[in-house]
Amino acid sequence: MGAWGTGNFDNDTALDWSFELEETDDLSLVESTINSALDEEYIDSDIGTEVLVAIEVLARLKGNFGTEDPYSEDVDRWVKSHPIEIDKQLTDKAKNLLDLIVSEKSELYELWEETEDFKIWKNMVNDLKDRLK
Repeated sequence: MGAWGTGNFDNDTALDWSFELEETDDLSLVESTINSALDEEYIDSDIGTEVLVAIEVLARLKGNFGTEDPYSEDVDRWVKSHPIEIDKQLTDKAKNLLDLIVSEKSELYELWEETEDFKIWKNMVNDLKDRLK
């Protein structure tokens, strides 16, 4: 999985996506990440990981930062310098995707389900959904 923790930023794929975000000045990367996942019947782990970080951007733009640490630093800095308003439709799409990610339609779910940290990971995803409100 390339993950060293249960947090949404605790993996190489999330950090790579965060570097891409730094090259944008709008939500185009967030929207394209979310929209591409909506087209999938089954969400593979890399797409799911990118979706989680994209949704972290949305939650943080709403002022609900959750865990801030060195791994989230690039996204946190981007959010603080880009006070963008989020439309409800994008938030609704994000919530629907979070439901899919914690279901059997997600490779992340299957991978985490095989670990002793499954409940911790699932709680992190559910916390993210709560922070979208």
